[in-house]
Amino acid sequence: MKHKVSVTLNGNQREDEVESRLLLVHYLRDVAGLTGTHVGCDTSQCGACTVHVDGKAVKSCTMFAVQADGRDVRTIEGMAARDGTLHPIQQAFWDGRGRQCGYCTPGVIMAAADLLEQNPDPSDEEIRKGLEGNLCRCTGYVNIVKAVQTAARIMATEAPRPAASPVAGE
Repeated sequence: MKHKVSVTLNGNQREDEVESRLLLVHYLRDVAGLTGTHVGCDTSQCGACTVHVDGKAVKSCTMFAVQADGRDVRTIEGMAARDGTLHPIQQAFWDGRGRQCGYCTPGVIMAAADLLEQNPDPSDEEIRKGLEGNLCRCTGYVNIVKAVQTAARIMATEAPRPAASPVAGE
């Protein structure tokens, strides 16, 4: 049986009919065409599927698309400004080599954004604790922690950012 789902996805209103058992991660990738959210484990262990739902980090493999009905969902594609300027966290990961293969990076960035929203000046330990649900098999986390520190410094001195850019295909 299909259900109508209405979500605000990266700032755009979207309505679709989905199966009740469709996971949010598969809705984002297969229905909305936003493939930046990755499926890493299907068991909520790795965090590659992390997105924001109503401003909070959520592992999208743990939530059905129908549970997102009426809610605001932001994916990695919605982090950059309307003009394409990367979000400070994205830029810090790029500049500071906070990624290697890049598979976990979108989820880590989304978790880091949630962390910095709640704690704009975290210590190394607080960053590691805030990202502990996101696994990276490549970097050893040193550059990830440095990238979050850099982003925190930049965000502390920056003016408020314009709204995220609407993403094509929504």
